[in-house]
Amino acid sequence: MKSFVRTLCLSAAIAFVAHVASAAELTFATGYGFDFFAAEIAKFEKATGNKVTFIHLPAEPSGKLSQFRLWFSAGDKSVDVLRMDDIWLPAFADHLVDLKVAAEDVIGDTFPSIIQSLTVDGRLVALPQGSDGPLLFYRKDLLEKYGKAPPKTWDELTATAKEIQDKERAAGNSDMWGFVFQGRGNDTLTCNALEWIKSSGGGNIVEQDGTISINNEKAVAALERAKGWVGTISPPGVVSYGEEESRGVWQSGNAVFMRQWTYAYQLSNADDSAVRGKFDVMPLPADPGEVSAPTLGVKGNVVSKYSEHQKEAIELVTFLASAEVQKDAALQLGDMPAIPSLFDDPDVVAAQPFMPTMKGVIDSGAIRPAAVLKSRWNEANTAFFTAVNDTLSGKGTAAENLERVEAQLTELKGSGW
Repeated sequence: MKSFVRTLCLSAAIAFVAHVASAAELTFATGYGFDFFAAEIAKFEKATGNKVTFIHLPAEPSGKLSQFRLWFSAGDKSVDVLRMDDIWLPAFADHLVDLKVAAEDVIGDTFPSIIQSLTVDGRLVALPQGSDGPLLFYRKDLLEKYGKAPPKTWDELTATAKEIQDKERAAGNSDMWGFVFQGRGNDTLTCNALEWIKSSGGGNIVEQDGTISINNEKAVAALERAKGWVGTISPPGVVSYGEEESRGVWQSGNAVFMRQWTYAYQLSNADDSAVRGKFDVMPLPADPGEVSAPTLGVKGNVVSKYSEHQKEAIELVTFLASAEVQKDAALQLGDMPAIPSLFDDPDVVAAQPFMPTMKGVIDSGAIRPAAVLKSRWNEANTAFFTAVNDTLSGKGTAAENLERVEAQLTELKGSGW
């Protein structure tokens, strides 16, 4: 018996030494959730013997994009796994490993629309880490105070925001505004504007067949309506607001409505929040006959084709796409999962009550047309959000600015995308 135990221990020791000897040292580049990923990846390291070193990406999207271009153009072997938004995948797909075969189980458990957003020319170039989308945050206490229902259309939001804003100011809160959103000229404004336009029947900037559709009457009307918010129900400075500026106004108790990503839900219920317990969330409004169109941001993890540890890197992205890790991200970060069943998980719903609301609108959400524009997406995106910001700022009409975007997109298309 003792001989058997010694043999078993010796075999285990040999196996452990062999396992450690074959363990890989991986790198993981991310600009978000470092403490969360460190705790999750520690489990991966313990289970596999592999070691993972973090590379901190810049916080700004433009900084991330520049870094990706630098690494991939150089065929850099020092980067194995990268966290990447779906809108950048088409531009870098040729540098990424196809994960379709390795991820058969993941594919079956994930929203089809999310898998589609991570697929380029039939290749699954990223595994889902999660998704993100906006909600309409509203002051339920103020709507109840003035006998107003949560708005289902943009015109209802406009009227309700103005009425409550004016009455609250008359009652002594001179800092109250009706609606805050993100109007700064960057990709988040693209998301806001695409939501206004698509939910008004104005299309998707560029359609899936390559048709340039942005210069149309419904898109023009949607942007003119938004322009009318500035200085009336929205602060004049909203044209330079990002996520945190709009959240600052809202969370100080000085906004009736806010368009915002889901991350703000937990923060709005923090102990130091003036709106704690006073708000609720709902899908974004839509014009009559149209549907809510929240812009979905899908977060994926990719494997560089230049990695010298592709097998282990694929194991890491598969681990990060697991239901267990996605549930932890929902509980701790408020991230939306890519797995439908997690939206109804009792633990997730208890921690993030907005989850069932978002589940119902994911398949109708707006998808930025990066897959169509591929390497020209960044130029097209910049042209679009610049035109929208110009419109909001009173620099030309929506019709003039969208005509300019149409011309810019036509030129890009002519040179090939």
